[in-house]
Order: sequence, then structure tokens, then C-alpha cells
Amino acid sequence: MSDKTVQLKAFERLLVIMDELREQCPWDKKQTMESLRHLTIEEVYELGDAILDNDLDEVKKELGDVLLHIVFYSKIGSETNNFDIADVCNSICDKLIDRHPHIYGDVVVKDEAEVKRNWEQLKLKEGKDSVLEGVPKSLPAVVKASRIQEKVAGVGFDWEEPEQVFEKVEEEIAELKVEISKGDQDAIESEFGDVMFSMINYARFLKVNPENALERTNKKFIKRFQYLESKAKSLDKSLKDMTLSEMDVFWEEAKLL
Repeated sequence: MSDKTVQLKAFERLLVIMDELREQCPWDKKQTMESLRHLTIEEVYELGDAILDNDLDEVKKELGDVLLHIVFYSKIGSETNNFDIADVCNSICDKLIDRHPHIYGDVVVKDEAEVKRNWEQLKLKEGKDSVLEGVPKSLPAVVKASRIQEKVAGVGFDWEEPEQVFEKVEEEIAELKVEISKGDQDAIESEFGDVMFSMINYARFLKVNPENALERTNKKFIKRFQYLESKAKSLDKSLKDMTLSEMDVFWEEAKLL
């Protein structure tokens, strides 16, 4: 791995290139923070895919794309005299120092859980009215539920044992069954949401990231279904013309791969 001098030189190179693109490239010159926003979100998702695939070469490339966007926003901020890349770096450095008093102060912590609790308490001292203020409104629902639960747990609003959480899951499933029997669609959706929320909470106690777990299942299903499609194609058949029992044979084969 390269030393700090080489790393700083590489970062300086990126800053210079960004300056040149902003001055000379018709596309780059037109961009605003608003026009970049959806592209940034896309890049972060692509990074997430690479991480889940454990493709480290792709992780490196996607990190570069995300870093480019950070530099791009900072460049735009400097043009309006609001902030530049130095302000961005110093801002996060100051925050990290302030929120790690067990490293940069005299606070003593015994474990990771205590660090998380201190983190949320420090954020409240910074003037936030609620520990949930830091949860972005536009987060996907599964990720948002997970972050909400982590944050309230950080201030002590939490179950004591995993068994209690699973009992809550079973309770919510029972309530969902009642509403299904009644046929009230709005109530069914509400109870279904409660089941998902409690399952996401249980995942935290199992030390499972629910978003990663679900995406892992998505990838597994896609791989197996595409195997099924390829086998049907090799037989010159269309899936819609096959029976479920015929498709199940190939599905079971896919599970063994």
C-alpha cells in the first residue's frame, strides 16, 4: 500500500482534474448539486452491489466514483463561496474528534454498545431535538426501519432479550392473520408493516443486516430463476408453457449448484 505522501498526491491530482473538467467540459460545467443527486444515489447503490458481491476490484472503482461526486459537490460549493473540499474534510474531522471522547478525551468505554450510546447522547447535546432527526426521509423503508431501531436503542429504548423480540414477531403475525381473515386491506397492510418492522428489529438482535440479508436472497432467487430459464430454453420451451412440477425439477437442480 502507498504511503501518505502518495495518497495525498493522488487526491491532489483528482482535485486538479475536477478543476479542469469544470472549466472545460460542457457536461461538467452544466452540473448542479440537484442534477448530480440521483447520479450519486446510483453510484452508492453500485458500490453496495460490489460489496455484496465481494468484488474488491469493483469496490475500488465504485469508491472512486463516489469520491468523484464528493469532490464535485465541493467544487460547486467553492464556486458559490459556501464551502470547499477543505471545509468538508475539516468538518468531518471535527465531528469525529468531538464524538470520540474515549479516544480524544478522558471518557472511558467498555464496549462497542457503549460507544453507540455515547454517540447518540452527544448528538442530542449538539442541539438535535430528537435522536431520529438523523434518519434521512428518503432512505429505503427497510434501511430506514433498521436505522430507527438502532438509534432508539442507542438511548436505551430497547428489548432486553432476543426471545422477547421474537415473541413480538409472533404477536404481530397473529394480528396480521386476524386482519387477513377480516379482509380489511388497509388493516392488512398496516399489520404487514408491523410484522416487517418487528422482523427487522429481530435481525438486529441476531446481528444480521436485514437489507444485506434480503438482497442476498434476491441474488439467490435471480440466479436460480435464470438457471430455470436457461434450461427451458435448452429444451426449446417457454416457461409459461411448462407446468409447475416441470419447472420445480430445474429449480431443485439450481438449488444444488
